[in-house]
Amino acid sequence: MAWRPRRLTARMRLALSYALFLNVAGAATLAVLYLGMRYVPSYPLSTTDPSVSHVASRQEILETLLEASGLALVALAVIGLWGGWVIAGRVLRPLQEITRAARRAADGSLDHRIGLRGRRDEFTDLSDTFDHMLDRLQRSFEIQQRFAANASHELRTPLAITRTMLDVARADPHGQDHPRLVARLHETNQRGIEIVDAMLQLSSLAQTPPDMEPVDLSDTVREAVATTEGEAADLGVTVSVRSQASPVTGDGVLLRQLVVNLLQNALRHNLPADGGVVLTAMPDPQDRGLALLTVSNTGPHLTEPVQNLTEPFLRGGGRVAAGGSGRAGHGLGLPIVARIAEAHGGGLRLTPNPGGGLTARVRLPLRG
Repeated sequence: MAWRPRRLTARMRLALSYALFLNVAGAATLAVLYLGMRYVPSYPLSTTDPSVSHVASRQEILETLLEASGLALVALAVIGLWGGWVIAGRVLRPLQEITRAARRAADGSLDHRIGLRGRRDEFTDLSDTFDHMLDRLQRSFEIQQRFAANASHELRTPLAITRTMLDVARADPHGQDHPRLVARLHETNQRGIEIVDAMLQLSSLAQTPPDMEPVDLSDTVREAVATTEGEAADLGVTVSVRSQASPVTGDGVLLRQLVVNLLQNALRHNLPADGGVVLTAMPDPQDRGLALLTVSNTGPHLTEPVQNLTEPFLRGGGRVAAGGSGRAGHGLGLPIVARIAEAHGGGLRLTPNPGGGLTARVRLPLRG
């Protein structure tokens, strides 16, 4: 932190400002009175009262006025400084609370909130803004902690499996089915590579803006369906597609990845048999300036809040992948979808279906 010379506190500056203003106002008032007295006649004043032996002259009146004015200004300075100090303290008290909260946040305590009460003013606005910032910082910090813990777990799992298989093979090198061992090692290694690639993609989406070009979302949907049709056939899930021309501006590769991730999520978290997925792409009927992509699937009832599904490494049904597919996900599909949608000026909304399953809606700006 750069060194700064010590200066007067804000409270002292306000107190001095109040006192100076009060004295300037008093001096101006007295100056007006003094100038007015200059027009008192300069000839000797007299009185008809025989009991009064002396009548003050104009000069004596002016001298008395100056003496009284000096005493009054000194009194105003003392009163103004004391009063300004008290008033400044009352005015700046909310700022002191905000400062204490900022120091606690700087020390790592993000759970403290200011919560100023009273009439709405600049300090309550600042307090509410600061509390909102602390809320976002706390959520972001907690998400990062969970991400680090989950990422460590996800990356540790394939490494631990690989080590176990190698230990077994080293202990009994002649009793191994080497082709099967190599295939399992390759599969485990591929899983680790996929996790790292997905994490890198999440990181790049947060830092690098996508390349924008004209894209028809309906064409992207057809490409994504063709990519996942083999997996859909293996799982016995029927995919229904309804699309209309939906011109948007974005990165074609990322938008295709968005649709593929949604489809894979809908396929892998579906019913064991006779499952279905409905995919639509069209201009949003509620907002003609947006394109609406909807992916809805059958499946079990969700037990966890749907907003948690966009958190990295959290899979539907907890940390257990969809049963029996043999194509377990990493819990990064929906987080990547959310990041891609945000990078294109849109958003992802997840809604549980009353009969089970999930509906994902992605809204993107239509190309004008």
